[in-house]
Amino acid sequence: MQAQQQGWRGRLQALGPGILMATAAIGGSHLVASTQAGALFGWQLIWLILLVNILKYPFFRFGVQYTLEHNESLLQGYQRKGKAYFYSFIGLNIIAAVVNTAGVLLLTASLLHYALPWPVAVPLLCALILVVCLAILLLGHYRALDKVAKLIMLLLTVTTVAAAIIAASNGANAPADFVGPSPWQLVSLGFLVALMGWMPAPIEISAISSLWLKAKLRQQAISRQQGLFDFNLGYWLTAALALVFVSLGALVQYGSEQDIALAGAAFAQQLIGMYASTIGDWARPLVALIAFLCMFGTTITVLDGYARTLNESFTLLGWQRPANHHSLNIWLLVQAASGMALILFFSAALGPLLTFAMTLAFLTTPVFAWLNYSLMVGRQPQDGAGAERCGLSWPLKLLSWAGLVYLTGFALLFLAWFAGIFN
Repeated sequence: MQAQQQGWRGRLQALGPGILMATAAIGGSHLVASTQAGALFGWQLIWLILLVNILKYPFFRFGVQYTLEHNESLLQGYQRKGKAYFYSFIGLNIIAAVVNTAGVLLLTASLLHYALPWPVAVPLLCALILVVCLAILLLGHYRALDKVAKLIMLLLTVTTVAAAIIAASNGANAPADFVGPSPWQLVSLGFLVALMGWMPAPIEISAISSLWLKAKLRQQAISRQQGLFDFNLGYWLTAALALVFVSLGALVQYGSEQDIALAGAAFAQQLIGMYASTIGDWARPLVALIAFLCMFGTTITVLDGYARTLNESFTLLGWQRPANHHSLNIWLLVQAASGMALILFFSAALGPLLTFAMTLAFLTTPVFAWLNYSLMVGRQPQDGAGAERCGLSWPLKLLSWAGLVYLTGFALLFLAWFAGIFN
C-alpha cells in the first residue's frame, strides 16, 4: 500500500508538461471550432472529433516519449534527421509564433472587452493581458507557468462540465423535428480542415511539450511511467473537453433561428449571449469565465512555448549562446512585441493571416507526424553503437500508420479541393 501511495505521489509531483499542453490546446480549437461543430451540425461530428484525437495521439506522445528515452528535445532530433526538416520546422515555427500569438491575444482581449461592464479599447486590453502574461513568465519562468496552468485547468474543467450539465438539464434548444445541414459535403471541407487541423493542437505543440518536459526534468527526476502518465492525463482531458464543448454548441445553439457567427470573437460573444437567453442571464458570467479562461491559458502557454522553441532553435543553429533564462526572456519580449505589432498594424487582415497559418500547419502535419514517428523507431546516434531501437508496441505502431494515412489523405483531399478539381 505504501509503495502504491508513493507511486501515485510521484505521478502527481511529475504533473506539469501534459497539463501545459492541455492548457495550450484548449483555446480556439475547443472554445470556437468544437462549439461551432455542435452549433452548426449538432451531434454529427462528435465521433469525428474523438477519432481525430485518437489518430493524432501517437505523434504528440512521441514528443514526450522521445525526450524521456533520449534525454534530448524533439528539436535536437529534427536537427539530427536533416537540415531540410530542421529549417522547415524553424520557418513554420516563426510564422506560427507571431500569427498565433496575435490571434489568441486578440481573441482573449475581445472576450474580456465583451464581459467588462465598462468599455475599454481592445488594443489596450491586448497590451494589459500581454503585460500580465509577461510578468508571470519573466518573474516566475517555468515554475510560475506550471502553477498557473494547473489552476486554470482545474477551474476550466469544473466550470465547463458544470455548464454542460446545466445545459443538458434544460434540454436541447433544437425542435424535435429540426433537420440541420450535413457536414459531409464539399462546401463544409474548409470548416472540417479548421476543425481537424488544430484538434487537439498544431503539431508543433509536440516539440513544445518536449521542451516543457526538459524544463521539468531540470527541477526533478521523472521516470518514463510518470512522464507518460502526465502526458496521457493532459491529452485525454483535452479530448474529453472537446466533446463537452461540442455538446455545449449542440444543446444551446443548434437549431436556433439565429445565424451562427464564424469569426472567433464574434462566435464566442454570441455563445455567451445565447447562454444567457437560453439558461438565464445568471449564466452569462459563468460562460464568460469559461471563455476567458480558455483563451488566457492558451495565450500564456503560447507565449512561453513558442519562445522556448525559438530559443532552442537558434541555440542549435549556433547563432546564440547555450539557451538560458536570459535568452528565453529576450525571445519572450520579441515574440510579444511582434504579436502586438501585428494586432496594431494588420488587425483588419488578421483573420486571413490566421487562416493561412492554420492551413500551413495542417498541410505540414503529415511531414512532422512522420518525422516524430521515424525518430521513435530509429536508433539515435547519441545512444551508442550497441543501443537497441526504441520499442513501440504493435498497437501503437498500427495507430501511427493509421494516423499517417489519415493525415496524408486528408491533406491531399484539401489540396485537390483548393485547386478546384472537384468543381
